[in-house]
Amino acid sequence: MSAKIALVTGGAGGIGTEICRTLSREGHRVVTTCAPVFECPNLADWKKNMKAEGFDVPVFEADVADFESCRLAVEQIEKEVGPVDILVNCAGITRDSVLKKMTSDQWQQVLSVNLDSVFNMTRQVFPGMLDRGFGRIVNISSINGRKGQFGQANYSAAKAGMHGFTMAVAQEGIRKGVTVNTISPGYVATEMVKKIREDVLQSIIAQIPAGRLAEPWEIARVVAFLASEKSGFISGANIDINGGQFIH
Repeated sequence: MSAKIALVTGGAGGIGTEICRTLSREGHRVVTTCAPVFECPNLADWKKNMKAEGFDVPVFEADVADFESCRLAVEQIEKEVGPVDILVNCAGITRDSVLKKMTSDQWQQVLSVNLDSVFNMTRQVFPGMLDRGFGRIVNISSINGRKGQFGQANYSAAKAGMHGFTMAVAQEGIRKGVTVNTISPGYVATEMVKKIREDVLQSIIAQIPAGRLAEPWEIARVVAFLASEKSGFISGANIDINGGQFIH
């Protein structure tokens, strides 16, 4: 497969970092975006660690919840690196609360970062992909966008909306060689999840038929597969990676 330029939003997160590593190993030129203070306050350490591992992943500043910020970031990426062939929408946040206590800000922040961002970034790269006759867009959703989750009305709505976006845009892109797909991970062994109190974590694992958390590389391998030139007949699909926790 010829090397492509891959843009991963949320690339400094637990899953995003592994996606950056895996796509780099596949020979792609990987870049990521970050809103430094809000999204990745430990950006300097992340860059240092990635370089120590042999991964050169340039970071471009962007607020994925802001359309103009995304436009400027992609403009800079295309100027300095080249046109984006692969887009992985991985940026996301949580602001959990039961609905009767959820504030408008908690709702809007999660919808803006988790769902609006998918439009904001895809809109910047999609026309160029159509013009060039190749593109791969992978949206990282969640098991909770598939089944819902107590205390996550905002997050579940945003993640479910991602796949609605996927199915619609897939129909617009497929004739021009642009595929759009969704991945819905279950619970993944990221540093954030590992910090959950041990008894709570064990209760979560007890609900997973596979008896364990997913490893980040298991998510990243599916991203790499969908990003491949050989995956051009797969579009509008959702792939669940949840150890059998939700099958539908």
